[in-house]
Amino acid sequence: MAEKTEEDLAPSSPENLTCPLCLDIFDEATILTSCGHTFCRKCLENYDLSHQDLDHMICPLCREVTKLSANRVKDFLTNVTVNALVDDYHAKSGGMNAVLEMHQKCTACKREEEAVSFCKSCNSYFCGHCLTSHQNLSVMFEAHEIVSVQDIINGKVSIGHLSEKCYIHKQENKDMFCEDCKVHVCLKCVIVGHQFHKIKNQADFEQELRLKVSDLVQRCAAKKTELEKNIQNVEVQRREVYTAVQKLLDDISQAYSIKVKELEENHRHLTEQLIAVKQSFEDDLNVLKSKDRQSIKSICSSMTLVANDRLGRLETDSLSAHTLLCEELDAMLKEATDHTSAAAITKKAQEKRFNPADDSRLDLGSISESDPKVQVIQCVDLRGGMSGMTPYSDDSVAIGYLNEHGIDIIDLTGKQEQYANIPSNMECYDLVFLQDRSLCISMRSKADIYSPNGSRKSTVHVQSNGWLRLNRSPSDEIFFAATNEKKVYIYDPTGSILKHTVPTKHNYTRQVSATRSGLVVTSSGSRTNPGVVTVYDRYGNAGKPLRAPNGVLLYAAVDEQDGVYIASVDSKNGNVVIRLYDLDGLNLKERVEFNVLNLTRGDTWCYLVSLCPNMLAFARNKTLYFIKLLL
Repeated sequence: MAEKTEEDLAPSSPENLTCPLCLDIFDEATILTSCGHTFCRKCLENYDLSHQDLDHMICPLCREVTKLSANRVKDFLTNVTVNALVDDYHAKSGGMNAVLEMHQKCTACKREEEAVSFCKSCNSYFCGHCLTSHQNLSVMFEAHEIVSVQDIINGKVSIGHLSEKCYIHKQENKDMFCEDCKVHVCLKCVIVGHQFHKIKNQADFEQELRLKVSDLVQRCAAKKTELEKNIQNVEVQRREVYTAVQKLLDDISQAYSIKVKELEENHRHLTEQLIAVKQSFEDDLNVLKSKDRQSIKSICSSMTLVANDRLGRLETDSLSAHTLLCEELDAMLKEATDHTSAAAITKKAQEKRFNPADDSRLDLGSISESDPKVQVIQCVDLRGGMSGMTPYSDDSVAIGYLNEHGIDIIDLTGKQEQYANIPSNMECYDLVFLQDRSLCISMRSKADIYSPNGSRKSTVHVQSNGWLRLNRSPSDEIFFAATNEKKVYIYDPTGSILKHTVPTKHNYTRQVSATRSGLVVTSSGSRTNPGVVTVYDRYGNAGKPLRAPNGVLLYAAVDEQDGVYIASVDSKNGNVVIRLYDLDGLNLKERVEFNVLNLTRGDTWCYLVSLCPNMLAFARNKTLYFIKLLL
């Protein structure tokens, strides 16, 4: 085998090393692992800037999906082979700017002499010999427009696009574009392989592309201006928000100051009362002490008089006086000493009690628009017994029917219409719309996924004999909860991969929901067993269950801020109480209890969904309620 020369090893043309996005020679060629297509790293980074909300990248050429890591494009692999070819191309062509300095060869003959002119009509470069021959054939080529190569290099004239030769029909120019296949073709290719395709000539295609690009540039400029104005408006609104928040802070500080002042006043008043009580006990004790001291003084005085040495020489009057004094002293000594009064005062002091205020919590209050309450703003009679329900938009739901068949779309004005993109006779136990508007419908132990146009995309077979309740996570995972099993199955959005199986503690799951952090919230219970709401992680670890009294069933729905709304349905009186809970790890902490709703119509088969931050939809058998939240 003959050895390849340097010319054979070099890339045949820079077109083979051109990035499909920027149409320039590759700069740090980077490969998409899912499909193998290569782009400049900078081009992929710019492309990714407009798709920051996705956790994957869709190939601009073939639409294959490549998963993104936390570092996104930075973790993509470099295409070492392409980068080596680029380096080799630059080295052999004398650098990136050398292409501009190369002399164009004649394309009309095989002598490969330098071209001196270009014929726009023939679309060819001519050397001096070919130019002379071309000009001598004046009868055939007299209307052709010939320009100087030097004028082209100096930028005085433009020759537009020089058509490539067809790889198959080597004498034909690829001067047509097939819009169906997105490739350039020659006339013979059109006849052979693109007969019924939409074909445009190169000039028309380039003109349309220029117009499209020009329109996009103008729209980009207009959109940029619009977004810049919006950013300015955001900053204006930010100042308004800061003003409003500052007012709330001032109100809180004022409330705090008032509470502090009241507490200090209350403390001062209680301290004064306590000082008065203390003084009262002090006075009582001093009285007892003074009385005993007076008794001691009287006894000592009488004893001194009685025990005088001159008692034997007393006269009659003095003797009578001393006799009386002795009798008084004897009576004084016979008086019982008060040993209990001081103890009684002590006991009285010890029996004093401090009674704290009824509001034992020092609560400054909460920030709210008004008193929390719920209000039914629309009541809709359904055409049959509701089997399942899912949000369709911020102001509408989709209702599935098992016996009546089909799916209805109902909005909060009461308007009803049947969902047309599935068979009208389909039985539906539960349903959920995915982010791309695909629809998943469950039956016993299986579910079908339909595309937005109504074609069936796939069937998910769940290893369960029970009816399947459905929902999806914020990341578009599909949740299946079997009514007769203590499990929740979590599939990817296509339904082809079982990602997790979460063991649960309760049978007969009526609803299942997911939080943004990946937690699973189940509502369980039956006519004979009270309702239970439990929060699980992906490994089956559970928080403290929220249990209802006998005869009450619970239905839980998670909103987009991970608030958990729970409807308590009393099967005896028909009352429904809705409460809002916050997640505390795997536990539920009650935030708000709303007013009681007297919804006497329907039975215990219910469904609760959150449509938007201030709207719930609640269905009971054959009745649908749209409920507005006033927090």
